[in-house]
Amino acid sequence: MLDKIKRSGVDWQRIRRMTEAEIEQAIASDPDAASPMTDAKITAARVQWVRRRTGLSQSQFAAAFRIPLRTLQEWEQARREPDATALAYLTVIERDPPAVQRALETA
Repeated sequence: MLDKIKRSGVDWQRIRRMTEAEIEQAIASDPDAASPMTDAKITAARVQWVRRRTGLSQSQFAAAFRIPLRTLQEWEQARREPDATALAYLTVIERDPPAVQRALETA
């Protein structure tokens, strides 16, 4: 794939000389370009990724990790962002979901 990109005839010199404003203008004028993701959308994608990595549905994940289902849904839809504590909890879930579930079983 990288070789294909290199052979595509792209003027890499011109691209390297572009300013941020020129890059933004080029993106804005290209109907095929993806719109930039906001911080909220990036966070929502991360929450979804953590949940999907566990293989659980939203309701299963919410129940297993004691997160209100509506809160999880709002995080995943970028309507609300998790606070720093919730982000830390999601990081722990991401790294070792079975350990979190074991800890919650005894609590």
